[in-house]
Amino acid sequence: MRTVFVLFDSLNRRALSTYGGRLPTPNFDRLAERAVVFENHYVGSLPCMPARRDIHSGRLNFLHRSWGPLEPFDDSFTKLIGQAGIYSHLVSDHYHYFEDGGATYHTRYDTWDFIRGQESDPWVAMVKPALDRFREQYHPLQYEETRDGHRLQGMINRSRIVDEADFPCVKCFDATLDFLNTNGDTDNWFVQLETFDPHEPFAAPARFRDQLKTAYEGLILDWPRYQNVDESDAEIDELKANYAALVALCDDQLGRLLDDFDANDRWQDTALVLTTDHGLLLSEHDWWAKNRMPCYNEISHIPLFIYHPELISRASRRVNALTQAIDIMPTLMEMYGVPIGSDVRGNSLLGLASGRSQEVRDIAIYGIFAGAVNATDGRYSYFRYPADMESQDLFEYTLMPMHNRSLFETKELQAAELHPGFNFTKGVPVLKVPALADAKRSPRQGGFADTRTVLFDLRNDPHQLTPVYDPEVEQRLCDAICREMQAHDAPQELYRRFGLPAMT
Repeated sequence: MRTVFVLFDSLNRRALSTYGGRLPTPNFDRLAERAVVFENHYVGSLPCMPARRDIHSGRLNFLHRSWGPLEPFDDSFTKLIGQAGIYSHLVSDHYHYFEDGGATYHTRYDTWDFIRGQESDPWVAMVKPALDRFREQYHPLQYEETRDGHRLQGMINRSRIVDEADFPCVKCFDATLDFLNTNGDTDNWFVQLETFDPHEPFAAPARFRDQLKTAYEGLILDWPRYQNVDESDAEIDELKANYAALVALCDDQLGRLLDDFDANDRWQDTALVLTTDHGLLLSEHDWWAKNRMPCYNEISHIPLFIYHPELISRASRRVNALTQAIDIMPTLMEMYGVPIGSDVRGNSLLGLASGRSQEVRDIAIYGIFAGAVNATDGRYSYFRYPADMESQDLFEYTLMPMHNRSLFETKELQAAELHPGFNFTKGVPVLKVPALADAKRSPRQGGFADTRTVLFDLRNDPHQLTPVYDPEVEQRLCDAICREMQAHDAPQELYRRFGLPAMT
């Protein structure tokens, strides 16, 4: 068995023509002609590394901790298939793997390629940044003079990315094609092709951006802040055009991979799975980006394509059943015939893809640690926030006390206690750490906002513009949330936090 797993970052489903989106994406369409396309696929935990822990372990991260490494008791699918003799390789420019909070992911693969230069990857060394030059190049919204945030290092890195071949996304596909050229005729391997694009900053080669004209005439503006929209119409159009250009780059590079499959007839013996970690708001609901605001479908409803050589007869089929990110891990495990452990809460999707089954779940819950618990049954979406976001007990449960780019501070750990563990920690106790309001975890650009509990009817209001009041539906979704929380052995204080009946 051979598999190429393509993972984009921040890929908005509504940007893809495959899903009726506004942008022409001919190579995503081309893949859809061969693959099974999932119509109701949702995220699990947000943002980047929590989503990857879900994918590795087949369990939700956000109920127990925020952004952090894989834990010693986590069952990473790449480690498990490796024990069964499957070679795994990671190609990625996702620099969060190489920070404190992602440090144990890439080492679960046999080998890895790390492509440098995305966003604030600490790549280009510039002791004295060229601030005057950067000030003349970049819009004040994304110009920074200090190293505390992402943007200064981002500007420094971009001074080295000039030609199309320099772009990290292009290099990721280069490295994957090299892997296929070297290893494609062997058997029993898994390669994960992961690119940070189309995550911000929305920087793409000129040939993609030049096709998109806007009325904007200012400095470079392609990196929105995680905040409410307050830009001019021209600035909004510019940001959206830059995102569209980056999606076009992703589509173009996907075409290179499909060309390789065509030229080498890999469709006969190689599976191809494509998805993203989450979407992104592009001024919808008066917001940019993710994390701080409610998990609208622009963020939570994501694309998924599954091609398998044994499912050629299912080419271009659309699956309407509800699925989510934790279902990826058991799907990949089943592809390799590796048993799925009892700790896994996701479900293999091969039955849906083949038509053997019609449903794997009736609810998907998702969210970001310390925010809402969100749920969808495919018809309704529900955002349930605590009545008081700050005053109730909240703890991080971990043996790896790391945030995104730093270790937990000593003030966080001073009140830590040893907790006996959960049903997935294999008898191992964990630290129970108070989740301080000022801890260096997502979201950090102003905290949570718009924290209202709301219900949307997706059939009649697919863009989630007008909340509905239906106590019966809300109660049904709350009951389903409780069942999922119980299945994940969520800590008891979470039931109190969300005003839900405790489960025993």
